Amino acid sequence: MRVVLDTNVLVAAFIARGVCSEVFERVIGDHELVLSAHLLDEFEHVMAGKLGFDATRVARAVALLRRVGQLFEPEPLAAPVCRDADDDAVLALARSAGAACLVTGDDDLLAIEAFEGIPIIKPRAFLTFEPL
Repeated sequence: MRVVLDTNVLVAAFIARGVCSEVFERVIGDHELVLSAHLLDEFEHVMAGKLGFDATRVARAVALLRRVGQLFEPEPLAAPVCRDADDDAVLALARSAGAACLVTGDDDLLAIEAFEGIPIIKPRAFLTFEPL
């Protein structure tokens, strides 16, 4: 199944051992990781800008994501759904890719619960997720 991991989940998977790294490993081992240029840019911005990781380490992480994920170029949403435009970009990716779920820790996305039939779930819930 195709799975979108939001930026916060990807960042957590790369910086600490825990639920997010387990989710990431499960997705790349058993499913299809769905990515977009927007998601990769946001990941890079958080890792390098906000967290201060050096450019080489961030470039290696992005290269790994490109290698294990499938890149989509989603159509933007016709109307805003979330307060944060970055969240709308993630929803557009999930829709365009036909994702089975969107995994996030973002409360704005989690409050929606589902978008066009795509469940929006926390990382821990993914570990027992069964698509309909």
